[in-house]
Amino acid sequence: MGQSCAIITYMLRRTKIVATLGPASDDKETLRDMIKSGLDVARLNFSHGDAADHVRRADLLRSAAESCGREVGIMGDLQGPKIRIRRFKDHSVSLVDGESFFLDSSLGLMDGDKDGVGVALDWLHEDLSPGDILLLNDGMITLKVTNIKGKRIHTTIINGGILSDHKGINLKGGGLSAAALTEIDKQNIRLAAEMNVDFLAVSFVRNGEDIEEARSLLKEAGGNGLIVAKVERAEAVKNIDSIIEASDVIMVARGDLGVEIGYAELIGVQKKIISKTRKAQKIVITATQMMESMIQNPIPTRAEVSDVSNAVIDGTDAVMLSGETAVGAHPAGAISAMAEVCVGAEKFPLQTGQTSHRMLDRFGLVDEAIAMATMYTANHMSVKAIIALTESGSTTRWMSRIWSDIPIYAFTPYVSTSRRVAMYPGVYPVLFEINDENPLGLDQDIFDTLLANELLEEGDFALLTKGDLNGVSGTTNSMTVIKITSSA
Repeated sequence: MGQSCAIITYMLRRTKIVATLGPASDDKETLRDMIKSGLDVARLNFSHGDAADHVRRADLLRSAAESCGREVGIMGDLQGPKIRIRRFKDHSVSLVDGESFFLDSSLGLMDGDKDGVGVALDWLHEDLSPGDILLLNDGMITLKVTNIKGKRIHTTIINGGILSDHKGINLKGGGLSAAALTEIDKQNIRLAAEMNVDFLAVSFVRNGEDIEEARSLLKEAGGNGLIVAKVERAEAVKNIDSIIEASDVIMVARGDLGVEIGYAELIGVQKKIISKTRKAQKIVITATQMMESMIQNPIPTRAEVSDVSNAVIDGTDAVMLSGETAVGAHPAGAISAMAEVCVGAEKFPLQTGQTSHRMLDRFGLVDEAIAMATMYTANHMSVKAIIALTESGSTTRWMSRIWSDIPIYAFTPYVSTSRRVAMYPGVYPVLFEINDENPLGLDQDIFDTLLANELLEEGDFALLTKGDLNGVSGTTNSMTVIKITSSA
């Protein structure tokens, strides 16, 4: 019965919630509260902490999920080539509008002062030209390049302020040549494989080739997680089609993306990426500052509510919390608030035309065709649920592309698949062992599981999809209308 309570608490919400783990969520009871509030996928930020921290948090999360009767996915998020300044002698300086300031990759690690600071990219000077605009500290500081001598980049301060150690650097409009995967990232890919993460997020991707490299490295290391492309470079927007094609999941990472392309165009680009990703039948996450005020405050601002709601109405499959749950004062409260906003927004569903969705398409896969037929039937017949027997979760991913208020239960014998489908909107994992010795009793075993977990009632009608070959991925080839009966 433990699983039923866990599923019912979030069953009415289609949109999935990704939340970052950190010091604020470093105990089992807090994690249990986060899971009960609606956590679907936990993010481990490899930019902070060491391998031992990530392993400990993953183990703690999985233990907490087990005690709640839930399967929660884990996303390992690579830090990528975040270009940062080095350190100041006094840890920070005050930059004044109109004055000069330099960046120099040859300057000592801690030799920064009011005149200039070191930078952790040896060839930054080669990427820049006079007139370029550099944005530091998430765009709070603006510098204009005036001239370049050797490795020293001379600038004029356009918008000054306090600049402290290790702040990030972006080039307005993009164009910095740093590769998406650093040596540290490659080490963390091996760690992610050892931890069996369900999703691997690649930061600062430039094109589809970056994703293919990460996928290859993860596979070589023995991992099988889905690959998430974080769109946060201007180049990524230009190459979005190849990135979507190469990826399993797209994340609209609005922090650095907003700095590079400018905040005025950010939401328009976000809407475009959500639409393109959905049309490609892939999963999309919207992230960054969604409820940032809840790092301190117990409730979100009206603007944050509007932001989350509009992303949901636009069709995002998941929304993500960062500092709100990693270092915030109300980690479970932030998830609860986000879940409530998602449910409210889902009352105004994306108008994709559920009757005509993909009506002119030709399906290349049998399980894709069955999934589309199932959703068409579900939205034109009085059924209470869809039950999908699935090995890999692919059938439920196809189903999740069509908006419906009918829950999709992914019955699978594999924990890895349960955690993977936790990201799919409207899909709820149920661990289920298929009894090969009694194939004629399969339907009744399904009924008994549904009834025992209080997911359906006796007499309810549902749709069942399954394949002829158990244990073989991608063989879903049938849909049946079933009536739930008790074996008692």
